[in-house]
Amino acid sequence: MQKQSFSIALDEELTLRGDIHSEESAGSAQPLLLFCHGFKGFKDWGSFPYVADELAKQGITTIRFNFSCNGVGESLMEFDELEKFGRNTYARELADLQALTERILSGKLPLPDYVDKTKLYVLGHSKGGGDAILFGANNPHVAGIVTWNGIAHVDLFDEKLRRQIEETGVGYIANARTGQDMPITRVVIEDVDNNRQQYDILELVSTMEQPLCIITGEKDYVRLVEGAKRIHQAAKNSELHWIEGGDHTFNTRHPFAGTSAPLEAAIKQTVAFVRTPRT
Repeated sequence: MQKQSFSIALDEELTLRGDIHSEESAGSAQPLLLFCHGFKGFKDWGSFPYVADELAKQGITTIRFNFSCNGVGESLMEFDELEKFGRNTYARELADLQALTERILSGKLPLPDYVDKTKLYVLGHSKGGGDAILFGANNPHVAGIVTWNGIAHVDLFDEKLRRQIEETGVGYIANARTGQDMPITRVVIEDVDNNRQQYDILELVSTMEQPLCIITGEKDYVRLVEGAKRIHQAAKNSELHWIEGGDHTFNTRHPFAGTSAPLEAAIKQTVAFVRTPRT
């Protein structure tokens, strides 16, 4: 198993940090998968490093990375950049994915020579599933999209938070794990409201050509379970797989204390989808 860390300076203040997981003995012409974390997530959360290793062992070179405004800086494990978290928009995350893809295609990322860049897949967990669809649907270089307990609608903010932002310019969402109050600023709400058509996930999946694999835990939040059904019904080309007994993180926690049957099922289904030959 090989792991290569990288850091991309997007501008004077924004940095995209990631890790490339690969296994040469797993075969040649390997597909490449970009792993997008979700809201209040980060590349080193819980099972994510393990997942990347397991996918690599199955011949899928995997890149897990932190979105540049996800709130986690050089520490890699702590939300030590809350100001950036507070202005993290879908537009910013899509720009991050575009910057990462451009470096992949131009050969500026240290990928092994056994990776086939024409077999580029995007996987997203939770809110990252929305990113995967928003980016993949509009990018001809993406061969397929996978969502793990992904969202069906980009607006994650309730009226109470919106009122707080309207009145003071910033609202807060509690992080139960860390005890931190995570800021959300007006620019985040405006990004969602001003781009409703461009960010319409159900409309995008109804027209996009790429195959979509929807992997959802049966015990996930009701809105996400129902959302998975709506995405599958709306999609032009999708497959829906229910993970028996799986919750929002497929029964794993942070810090990682070991795998679970639902997580292994999600990994297995992902491998089957990505490794399926496509013309």
